[in-house]
Amino acid sequence: MRKSVMAAVAALSIVGLSACTEKTEDKVEAAGSSIGNDISTSVDRAGDKIDNGLDKAGAAIDRGADKVDAAADEAAADAKRETKEAKQDVGTTLQKAGTDLKND
Repeated sequence: MRKSVMAAVAALSIVGLSACTEKTEDKVEAAGSSIGNDISTSVDRAGDKIDNGLDKAGAAIDRGADKVDAAADEAAADAKRETKEAKQDVGTTLQKAGTDLKND
């Protein structure tokens, strides 16, 4: 009988350890899952921040490009006006020189 009691106690100990190990495994699995979720959330947030930063950078580049385009358009218009005025000045000077030559 003593052997059967010892065997029963040993069996109950194994079952108890098995249950304890299962609980520990469940807790470790839950902790691992929680860590995985935290990492995933952090990576998603970082990705969102990077995307937002790139969007802002792209918008700033677009605004800068628009300003450069506007400045180039304005410079081209100024150059056209200056060229027209220079042509008129040359034409006026040539007409004056022609008149002076006729009168001499």
